[in-house]
Amino acid sequence: MAKVAEFLNLSIEELAEKAGNLRKELMQYRFQLKTGKLERQSVIQNTRRDIARILTVMRQKKSEVKS
Repeated sequence: MAKVAEFLNLSIEELAEKAGNLRKELMQYRFQLKTGKLERQSVIQNTRRDIARILTVMRQKKSEVKS
């Protein structure tokens, strides 16, 4: 699970790329869950939270640019 401070130093493009990668990981985790190969189900929740953190930081940065 990543901290918000780690995302604040990244550009909007880097954040978008990281969010895309996390979405791919989330899809893989969900597939593993359905096939019974996922050992810790908490990784799904943590990944979803990381995506939400990234999207929040992206919105903040975009609003700063507009101001």
